[in-house]
Amino acid sequence: MKEIDESKLILIDSNGIRTDGRRWNELRPLRIRVGILDRAEGSALVEMGKTKALATVYGPKEMFPKHMANPDRAILRAAYRMATFSVEERKKPQPSRRELELSKVIKEALEPAIMLHYYPRTVIEVYILILQADGGTRTAAINAASLALADAGIPMKGLVTAVAAGRVGDQVVLDLNDVEDKYGDADLPVAMIPATGEITLLQMDGTMSSDMFERALKLAIEGINIIYERQRDALKRRFLELKEKILGGEFYASRD
Repeated sequence: MKEIDESKLILIDSNGIRTDGRRWNELRPLRIRVGILDRAEGSALVEMGKTKALATVYGPKEMFPKHMANPDRAILRAAYRMATFSVEERKKPQPSRRELELSKVIKEALEPAIMLHYYPRTVIEVYILILQADGGTRTAAINAASLALADAGIPMKGLVTAVAAGRVGDQVVLDLNDVEDKYGDADLPVAMIPATGEITLLQMDGTMSSDMFERALKLAIEGINIIYERQRDALKRRFLELKEKILGGEFYASRD
């Protein structure tokens, strides 16, 4: 792995251009595909720049063992994993402490949006695999998982949408890449249900003034609203595809 000389690293140049050519308030290129796997109830692939997150959903299904079931609501399980080839230096296949921590973070970011009380005594399982990591893996994972839940037909108050803002010197920036995440001054991942305005995740690594924090949070919410529209467009395309298959008989033929 090539070492970076921090003393020569310039995250934002004199023209306000970042290492990947973006300005401070620009998102990375975003690509979304929904319903890409046939053997899951719901699935989605989200690419935010070079970061690629694949999410699948299974359930609601009977909880096993039964004594762990909740009589009033479904239990949500989330598992976040990074593929061994997702980073430059090969990752060990067993789950790391960070992956277990982010699994919990993602679960807690998704739970407020899901109508879990519709499915008592069941479990809904969400699996996220990071195929390639270049910063913002937790936010890409949340975006993909939210879409996979919607694709599975799980009732929700709204999609959960996430992005990170941060601080590089005296400048707030949107949607940090890997270099900015590692060598910047602060990282602020935010997840939100845009339909209700409810923030479901707010974390910060690093330091910033209260004024800069408010600016960063506002910038993150602006980015979330843009991503949310792209999520909705991707779901609309998915539903139109399903409609065409059903009307054309392909859906029923594939199930025989």
